[in-house]
Amino acid sequence: MFTSLTSRVAALGIIVVLSLLVLAALLFDASLKTRASFDNVAHSAAVIETTNLALMELREAESGQRGFVLTRSPLFAQTFEQRVKDSREAINRVVALTADNELQKSRAQGLRTLIDQRIASLRETMELARRGSFDAARDAIAGGRGRELMTSVSIHAQGFLEQEHALQAQRTGMAEQRLARVQWLALIGTPLISILVLLVSLMIIRGIRRPVGIMQDAMTSLGAGDRDARIVNAMGSEEFSRLASGYNVMVDQLKAAVSDRSRSEEELQIANAELLRNSAALRERGEVIELLGGMAHRMQSARTDEELAQVIHVFVPRVLPGISGVLYAHNNSRNLLVRIADWGTLASSHDDFAPDQCWALRRGQSHFVTAPGTEIVCGHVPDKQSIYHCEPLLAGGEVIGTLYLQGVIAPEYRFPLTVMAENIASALFNHHLQRGLREQTIRDPLTGLFNRRYMEETLALEIARAARSGEPLSLVMCDVDHFKRFNDDFGHEAGDIVLQAVATEMRNHFRDGDVVCRFGGEEFTIIAPQTSSETLLERVEHVRDAITRINLRQAGRTLGSTSMSFGIASWNNHMDREGSALIQAADAALYRAKREGRNRALIERMAAGALEG
Repeated sequence: MFTSLTSRVAALGIIVVLSLLVLAALLFDASLKTRASFDNVAHSAAVIETTNLALMELREAESGQRGFVLTRSPLFAQTFEQRVKDSREAINRVVALTADNELQKSRAQGLRTLIDQRIASLRETMELARRGSFDAARDAIAGGRGRELMTSVSIHAQGFLEQEHALQAQRTGMAEQRLARVQWLALIGTPLISILVLLVSLMIIRGIRRPVGIMQDAMTSLGAGDRDARIVNAMGSEEFSRLASGYNVMVDQLKAAVSDRSRSEEELQIANAELLRNSAALRERGEVIELLGGMAHRMQSARTDEELAQVIHVFVPRVLPGISGVLYAHNNSRNLLVRIADWGTLASSHDDFAPDQCWALRRGQSHFVTAPGTEIVCGHVPDKQSIYHCEPLLAGGEVIGTLYLQGVIAPEYRFPLTVMAENIASALFNHHLQRGLREQTIRDPLTGLFNRRYMEETLALEIARAARSGEPLSLVMCDVDHFKRFNDDFGHEAGDIVLQAVATEMRNHFRDGDVVCRFGGEEFTIIAPQTSSETLLERVEHVRDAITRINLRQAGRTLGSTSMSFGIASWNNHMDREGSALIQAADAALYRAKREGRNRALIERMAAGALEG
């Protein structure tokens, strides 16, 4: 009945297949149940993870709100709405995920209500801060209601997560039990199937030993280098006859393939060389990115133009080797591109220029000349035959500066140039912001003069410098005569006009090295380093005379004229280093000038630390 190799193998194969089907069905059913258990475990993990995400985003939103209220920096407010949105989306997903468990769903809904209440509280405080009511916003934070809401959120979330962890542990135990049943089923079914397979194997071995031996001999000969080894013996079965025929075809094809091997090896070598080139390029790009990262970090840490120029001078030649250049920064007050750094061997003839002289700034993109006569030359380039590259520096929609590079930028340097330009633009933009914030903290908003805080800091520094060098240091205390009359007769706006006019005259007549400050009210202070009282008196007299000639007007009406009284004193070693004694001496001279009729300048002499008229 089973005389052929195929029929015997087929009969035994059917038995093996049926056995495998039965085992597979049992394993499949067990695996489905196990999978369902692990899905439940994963479901609990998703609930826990999403709940933690909602709490994390809520805390991030709270941190952004407090950062904005405390520092007034808009950077903290930018991500607030996104954090709130992410927190709500996450807690909504938690509610949806717990739909299969009414108790957990109820707890999730309660947690969502608390989170919504906390978000509403955060929004109220943010709105106060955005409207400029930072004191009210800080009072709202200090009130403690936000902390109480956040504590309620944390307690409710803890209970919810503890229950979900318990569910997860329970589901994990069920999954492990079902997995153990699958393992026992596999341990019992596998030996039975193995016995059946062994029987089939014995039958096949008995039927294929001779033809396999013939094929082994032929393949051994082929492996020894006999490309003409063929199978010509009778194989005893149709199956092995087909194998022998296939073998002979394979040998013929192998013989043909050997002739193509040399060509394939050559193509492989070419591909390998290309791979090595690409690898080297990637390595070089990685080194450049690391270098640019270090440069960007140092530029962001620079506090002065000199420090920024030093970073540019050190790093740019390493990013763009062999290329000389100049970095220009935009000066808003003068509307000029001002040279702040250079490197390489570039000629010093490159001066400051107006923005419209650079085609890169006009077009908002790179502008370069690769050969004379091939492109329009920028107006700020002194040599019209120059080969150069201008890269605009833009940030926040504003012109920050430009990079002038002498020569042609090779294609491999385009990527580091683009990244470097973005980093420099960002650093310059931040530098300008920091400088603006510094000016706001040291300037009086009404007069534009330095404020009292800056005056006290500067006076202490100048006294320390005078003590070391022995050079003179003088101080002027002055105020507007009969200032109350302007406020009483014309209103406080008229008083502001008087203060602004007086401040303008003092700025115009005192030298650049003098520090002119508004001390408070109608009082002003001038710190004059390296100047004696007698020398300073001449300068003060010019200022006093100029103030008396001011014609004060407001909204078409004449306010009249004004005058100022001045007291001058010089620092000596008998005075303190903080400046209080020097201020008192100058103030005493001012009061003496007031008593003697106003509109005059007097010097207060100091002897042995005592005031002397």
